[in-house]
Amino acid sequence: MKSNRNYSLLLAGQFLSAFGDNAILAVIVGQLTYLQKAGVITGEQLRTSNTIYTSLLFVPYVLLAPLAGYLNDRFAKTKWLVGGNALKLLGTGLCALSVWFGPTWQGVGYLVVGIGACFYGPAKYGILPEILPRERLVKANGMVELLTLVAILGGAIAGSVLADVNKDHVLTSYSVLTCIFGAALFLNFLMTPTAHKPDIRLGESIGEFTSHLRDLLTGPRLRRIIVGTALFWVCGAAMKINFQPWGLEVLHLPDNTQIALLGLWLSVGVMIGSILAGQLHLVGDLSRTKTYGFALAVMLALLSTVNSLGFWRMPTVQLGPLHLVVPVVLLLIAAGITAGLFLIPLNAALQAESDPAKLGKTIAVQNLGDNLGMLLAGAYVFAGVKAGLSSSGVFLGLAIGVAAIVAWMKFAAKPTS
Repeated sequence: MKSNRNYSLLLAGQFLSAFGDNAILAVIVGQLTYLQKAGVITGEQLRTSNTIYTSLLFVPYVLLAPLAGYLNDRFAKTKWLVGGNALKLLGTGLCALSVWFGPTWQGVGYLVVGIGACFYGPAKYGILPEILPRERLVKANGMVELLTLVAILGGAIAGSVLADVNKDHVLTSYSVLTCIFGAALFLNFLMTPTAHKPDIRLGESIGEFTSHLRDLLTGPRLRRIIVGTALFWVCGAAMKINFQPWGLEVLHLPDNTQIALLGLWLSVGVMIGSILAGQLHLVGDLSRTKTYGFALAVMLALLSTVNSLGFWRMPTVQLGPLHLVVPVVLLLIAAGITAGLFLIPLNAALQAESDPAKLGKTIAVQNLGDNLGMLLAGAYVFAGVKAGLSSSGVFLGLAIGVAAIVAWMKFAAKPTS
């Protein structure tokens, strides 16, 4: 009963927390659109600022990964679900100060939100083996990922709507975000506390983290799993950053809300892929991972041709204010399906095959890899903007990179228990 209650509260709290993470970024970045329309900033400055703001969320994961692993091993993971959301509340308040003291406070506040996400991340995944039996891990990972992706989509769209509707009343948007993070904190507070280990010490934990990182990276199978999950998030970050200029330059979308809706079709595909992965693969089954990876690379390459090949633009469907280019919608869904099928078996294998006593550190190492990848994605897009690479060119370069990494990913045999 306790496991079922904790699992339900985890899913609900995670949904709201991830929803808020993405809504607050959309509110911040959405303001750039109106600065460009007013002639205050150029298109290149918009792309550069978008990349910088998006990347701020990933910095704490890179700098604080050992500390996050220690805290999630030392203390009950339920405490860090609450603590992470408390930091996100603080970050939202700091962002609101930008109304009076300038945009610098948005960067500071969003960085604090990232610190909260850094401590929250190992807890939301690491708690699953503590509250669920092993045979449910693949489906539970799929459900967490499914709700997370729905939250990413919903948060991005809701934040974009807030940015459009409240473009002259930004404080209203931050008030709504405060309520969202507060609700997530409350739901996690209601969870029955999980176990803690008071004998774990910080210095020893950091040393163990370093040793554990080395062990994971020297093991041929787990090393490739960590690289694989990072590759998924490289694609996600680069596409998220690139959707705004691509939507403006290639699809000629008029506002933040319609640009954010591009993510709908990609997320629908990832959700489908996540569900299929839970049905098609047992824990540790990575037999088709390379196939899914190459398929993802093909989808990215096809996205780069939308601007140059006219057949992608017809037929179209008008749904109220929404202008949908049907072939592009289908292509984004297909890209998402391949990405979901690629990620979920990797996540489940990492959790099931790692040392249970060090799972917090394992997830922190994974977060370190994922967020290094996302920072790399931001650096790639930033460099591409400075080099004059078009938004379509960004997709093509990403496809080439994915194909090269997937070609290297040859998995060793699954360890026997």
